[in-house]
Amino acid sequence: MVYSFQLIRHPNIHYRQAVIRLSQCELTAMLKNLAIEAEIRVRRMGGADFLVFECRELSPEEISWLSGHSCIVFMAESRGDYLIPLQPSFSDAFSPDLPEILKYKGKTNPTLTRMMLNTVLSLASFPGRPQMFRVLDPLCGKGTTLFCALCAGCSAVGMDLDGKALKEAADYFSRYLKMHRIKHSLRAHSETVGRQSVPVTSFSFGFDRSSSGNAASLDFFLCDSSFADRLLRKRPAHVLIADLPYGVQHAPSSEGRTGTFASFLRDVLPSWKKAVLPGGAIALSYNTLTLSPSEIRRSLSAAGFVPIEENAFSGLEHRVEQAVTRDIVFALAP
Repeated sequence: MVYSFQLIRHPNIHYRQAVIRLSQCELTAMLKNLAIEAEIRVRRMGGADFLVFECRELSPEEISWLSGHSCIVFMAESRGDYLIPLQPSFSDAFSPDLPEILKYKGKTNPTLTRMMLNTVLSLASFPGRPQMFRVLDPLCGKGTTLFCALCAGCSAVGMDLDGKALKEAADYFSRYLKMHRIKHSLRAHSETVGRQSVPVTSFSFGFDRSSSGNAASLDFFLCDSSFADRLLRKRPAHVLIADLPYGVQHAPSSEGRTGTFASFLRDVLPSWKKAVLPGGAIALSYNTLTLSPSEIRRSLSAAGFVPIEENAFSGLEHRVEQAVTRDIVFALAP
């Protein structure tokens, strides 16, 4: 059967120009998750871009899974010159507005975040699919990745050194839960790493409002991301997503000296590797003007990750602004 999926016309002009390539990558991973190998073509119809592919007949559950694609707005079966609309049953755990409402300077594009999330969830390989994935963002800022993970029905863990940003994210989420009358519990405590006390803000809740539902959690850790392995030793993450700092003003520093992004990665990636379960996957977005693709792949390999080099997962660079050309690297955690 032939399927045609219409892509969104994204309001961000820079991202709009990259949507097709990024969407092909994401759909490739999602189809692989369904054991489907298909050539994904681009077709222009009625002034809109469609991703078109041929495969066996998709089940209603598979159609619903693919409807979670970050940029798909219309799904149809192609029959000659006709498009027969498909009717997916949407099952977002949270309303899609959760990652969108909190605005701040330097916010990660939620559409890109959902693309990275869908891709790593599809690439992860575990014996029997986990009932609920746990997503780690070791550089979470104000939590866009974490909120996208919750919308996808995952639990989430965020780490950052910016206490003000974490507090704003936690306060926002607390208000959101109360406004939407979602039953939850909130706990502020601390965990010890070596001689250091790490403040933690933890939310727990059920996704099904009519019953106890699936128990889920969101944890904010005020700490250096190199603590990830020790803090998640008992409950490692299934996948990891990080939006690496883009500009030289965000370059890592130690003892008053400015370091490089490559040295930062070499320092933290071994900890991140131990914080991800074997069989998991990671996605890192980065600025190619401050960190080269070869450097990031070498660092990932040295830490024990396996970068994915297939064509569908390469060549994803796109301009964000004058000083930022963003790319994404995906890797597996064996």
